Amino acid sequence: MQNQNTQNQNNELLRKVLRQAQENIRSALELLGMDGASSEKVAELITRKETGAVATGRTIEGIFDGQKMIGGDGQSYSVPPNYASKSKLVNGDRLKLAISLGGNFIFKQIGPVERNRLVGTLALDPATKQYVVTSGERQWKVLTASVTFYRGEPGDETVILIPQNGESAWAAVDNIVKQSAL
Repeated sequence: MQNQNTQNQNNELLRKVLRQAQENIRSALELLGMDGASSEKVAELITRKETGAVATGRTIEGIFDGQKMIGGDGQSYSVPPNYASKSKLVNGDRLKLAISLGGNFIFKQIGPVERNRLVGTLALDPATKQYVVTSGERQWKVLTASVTFYRGEPGDETVILIPQNGESAWAAVDNIVKQSAL
């Protein structure tokens, strides 16, 4: 039963991704088809596409759990790891998700939680292949996208952000100091 639910969720996500790709291709073809298109027309198309996501789609607010957003509707929504890394999202941050009629997902951070900054050591858990940062007696998971962005390697000194209440299995990477630079 659970495998069927997972398959249905994967199929629905795939449909949304394909609709988004179709919408992007349609917009690109429309732009290509314009001979000598004015910059105003191009700007209008882009604005129409951007505002359409908010004006005609659904909006859901939720809480970031370290990897995904748990919406007020009880559903979980995958947050792109690159967005979570770039925005340095921390467990507990409030997010807003706009879903366009075309299936585009647009996340926005609307309420960051208070944060603490810690320094720890980056490691790769051999059993799970999950990057973790250890500081003192505690260990936090970090997104692989953050580690690869900073070109981190096990043993590197890593600055992380955690919720001020400390109640989190996940941390956001603020910076990585290469071990060889020490």
